[in-house]
Amino acid sequence: MNILILGSGGREHTFTWKIAQSPKVGNLFVAPGNAGTAKIATNVNIGVTDFEAIKEFVVAEDVNMVIVGPEDPLVQGVADFFLEDDALKHIPVIGPQKAGAALEGSKEVAKEFMSRHKVPTAAYKSFTADNLEEGYEFLASLNPPYVLKADGLAAGKGVLIIDNLEEAKTELKNMLVDAKFGAASTKVVIEEFLKGIELSVFVLTDGKDYVILPNAKDYKRIGEGDTGLNTGGMGAISPVPFANDEFMQKVEDRIVKPTVDGFHKDGIPYKGFVFIGLMKVDNDPFVIEYNVRMGDPETEVVLPRVKNDFVDLFQAVADQKLGEVELDIDERTATTVMVVSGGYPEAYEKGKEITGIEAIEDSVVFHAGTKLDDGKVVTSGGRVIAITSYGSDFKEALDKSYVNVKKLNFDKMYYRTDLGFDL
Repeated sequence: MNILILGSGGREHTFTWKIAQSPKVGNLFVAPGNAGTAKIATNVNIGVTDFEAIKEFVVAEDVNMVIVGPEDPLVQGVADFFLEDDALKHIPVIGPQKAGAALEGSKEVAKEFMSRHKVPTAAYKSFTADNLEEGYEFLASLNPPYVLKADGLAAGKGVLIIDNLEEAKTELKNMLVDAKFGAASTKVVIEEFLKGIELSVFVLTDGKDYVILPNAKDYKRIGEGDTGLNTGGMGAISPVPFANDEFMQKVEDRIVKPTVDGFHKDGIPYKGFVFIGLMKVDNDPFVIEYNVRMGDPETEVVLPRVKNDFVDLFQAVADQKLGEVELDIDERTATTVMVVSGGYPEAYEKGKEITGIEAIEDSVVFHAGTKLDDGKVVTSGGRVIAITSYGSDFKEALDKSYVNVKKLNFDKMYYRTDLGFDL
């Protein structure tokens, strides 16, 4: 099979690495890819939302399947674009259509879906600039801290958690009136704060059946001890030690089943991943958010633990035969440490040469924000490289990752040294 993967981050390099292991792959393409994907596949200089250019390439190269990494093309309707085009409709796209992608494209749509299908989540209300005063009143009715979420896509940075009421009101105005997150915050969802510990659960569904992939926990804050600004993710651990069988059964019964059943009831066609961001409150799971693709950097610890051939898995999704698939999971723990550019998630410099990659042993290197420049690997993003390792527990796996991270070097390189501190 000729396969095209859309995206350029660590998640897409992990998919490329996994799919390249399948004997069923002919030509493997990544658009636009990065320095890591260039070593095991063919990078194609096409943007993930340039649907016409994607069509031209898919037809010219006889591509048999498209795997969508990031959320933007899904929310903009790449799956619908394929289904509505006679030249493309026979080519399976792994990723939901626009109606399903709205679960990530709008926090309000996701909250309404959860409410309809009785999926446990925090109490909430949504506001626009037109009813800002009501937003202030709703904030005043809640106990701190206050959770403000930009309704639209804000690259994982549109959520604010604020302890002070006056500051929360100021930030609400900044989001709604002063467009702090651009168009993403023309509507803001305010919700009650859930006190607990976070984890992520990943589901692959063909719209009829589903499989639950290994769970993971990622670390979003830039600073040690989960302080500072939110990022796209500074590292991840799988499995999560506190998510025992009893808890995961509650997740399946109360959240996964009602979610997939909800797709049926609402007439939402869905073939792809559902990322469920959860909060464990006491011993009960609550949904914080849905994403409609794999998380990053959780992909870098989840996929390495799945032993199945991913081409077989995705073909089962395309053919709606996922009910016949049994997952084969590596019992070891996997951890990844994300190395980022100095200054990230705010302003940072690009084009810094990265050395030491070839010295890494007993870990897997996943490129995120990298590119090749005159034969050298240089930084091209905020999150640069993820180092994934296996171990008998998360401490052993993290030790390996940290030993190898120290071999990397580029100007102003930064990473968190405290992953797993809360486990």
